Amino acid sequence: MTDALYTVYCSILFLVLALTVLVINGFLPDLRARRRVAGAFSRALLRAAAIPFKVDNLERLPEGPCVVVANHASYIDGIVAQAALPPDFVFVIKKEMVRVPLGGLLLRRLGSEFVERFDRHKSAVDARRVQKRALDGQSLVFFPEGTFTELRQIGKFLGGAFATAARARMPVVAMAIHGTRAVLPSGSLLLRRGPIRVEVLEIMPHHDARQRSREVIGRAVGEPLA
Repeated sequence: MTDALYTVYCSILFLVLALTVLVINGFLPDLRARRRVAGAFSRALLRAAAIPFKVDNLERLPEGPCVVVANHASYIDGIVAQAALPPDFVFVIKKEMVRVPLGGLLLRRLGSEFVERFDRHKSAVDARRVQKRALDGQSLVFFPEGTFTELRQIGKFLGGAFATAARARMPVVAMAIHGTRAVLPSGSLLLRRGPIRVEVLEIMPHHDARQRSREVIGRAVGEPLA
């Protein structure tokens, strides 16, 4: 199968599964149950797409609330993280995703938080809302690079994840996502088959986490720091 045909197949598969998740979640009042369904369907999507998927060291996640930070290399990182993590996490996502018709609706049903990146006032309001979720004991997932590029590197980590962890006195967990850059590269619309692996790396105190987590993730995925 060519990359173009494979992309069409995966796009149809995603549309069907996403609509199915929306319908099922429409009947589930419990947020954790909705996230559990989304995680199961994310794993089903990867299996149906013939993408080998593995999660290493999930047992390293702390029992209590934490802030997970992961590298960001592809549009499919969110699906992969949803497939890997237990249904206890709030995903913190750039606000542009609200405008994605199906994706935005699904993310809202999963209790995701959307943050503004370009308007400083709105960004501050969003940050306070995210911090309140943390202070209420919610575990959070951030992609602290904020975006990704075609360059194989770990970008600068924005401070929001670490300020939130510090305010709520939560540990930070570094998590590496391997393989998504090859499956759906930046600047390309074509999917390619390839293995994906998620690796929980290290728990670290919030006051030491911003640069340390970046270094740990960079070493794990074999990419230099920008």
